[in-house]
Amino acid sequence: MATGRGASGPTKRDRREEARETARLMREEAAKKAKRRKVVVQSSVIVGVLAVLAVVGLFIYSGVTASSNVANPKNMISGGIVLTQADKAVTSPAISGGDAPTPTTQKLDGKTAHIQIWLDYQCPYCDQFETTNSAQMKQMMADGTATLEIHPVAILDSPTNNKYSTRSAAAASCVANYEPDKFFDINSALFANQPDEQTGTGLTDAEILKLFKGAGVESKQITDCVNNQTYAPFVTNRTKDATASKQLANPQGGFGTPTVFVNGERYQGGFTDATQFASFVAAAVKDAGDSGTITFPKAS
Repeated sequence: MATGRGASGPTKRDRREEARETARLMREEAAKKAKRRKVVVQSSVIVGVLAVLAVVGLFIYSGVTASSNVANPKNMISGGIVLTQADKAVTSPAISGGDAPTPTTQKLDGKTAHIQIWLDYQCPYCDQFETTNSAQMKQMMADGTATLEIHPVAILDSPTNNKYSTRSAAAASCVANYEPDKFFDINSALFANQPDEQTGTGLTDAEILKLFKGAGVESKQITDCVNNQTYAPFVTNRTKDATASKQLANPQGGFGTPTVFVNGERYQGGFTDATQFASFVAAAVKDAGDSGTITFPKAS
């Protein structure tokens, strides 16, 4: 008689094998789910890392952009302003962003002296050179026998002069930007009223603006520019360029002001002898002849 588990039903062994198979399938499915979770987690981590890197990259890019986003004055693309007359500047766009200055290229025609001066408005030797040679350089320009390129830098800043070298050079750069044809006049005014290097506290911004007004330069734009020290970073960058330049280095390997070149030749004479400088200018013009063009300092 049948017992209720007829001969055609699954045996105990069959049920055990079926249970093992079911357990195996469940383990495999669990393993697959775990693998999928691992992939998802890893992908999430990768996406998260990429997102962080993107943010860091954006931060770095923004930092570089910000550091390169220095306000540079117009008409000083070489780092200096070029004058063809005492009241006539060569116009140029500003140095773009973090780009390097573009060295000036001048034609050598056998009769024109291209004078380039790196100066500091706190430097007493610069004052000597200016006082001695300003009038004859102005006359050379009037005669059409010279151009003058002035590079204001700042190497004599100190706590006692309230960073006057930088502040005065930055103020002069404001004039280059807004009233370039007045640059020669304010350059002369700054030297005529130079504070004592050892005991002076440096002119205040208000005093600088008063000097500018006396030289015929006065506007809200220039007042704001001077008071805000808009071009102080520009001066700092140009000073770094000058002190690092091998072409501007003196025979001792350093940089000092005034540094004067004429048609690419360094002037090493006295700062208080106008005749000596005039003779050097004539010799430099003769040496260069009409040999084409000169770019100085050459781009490194």
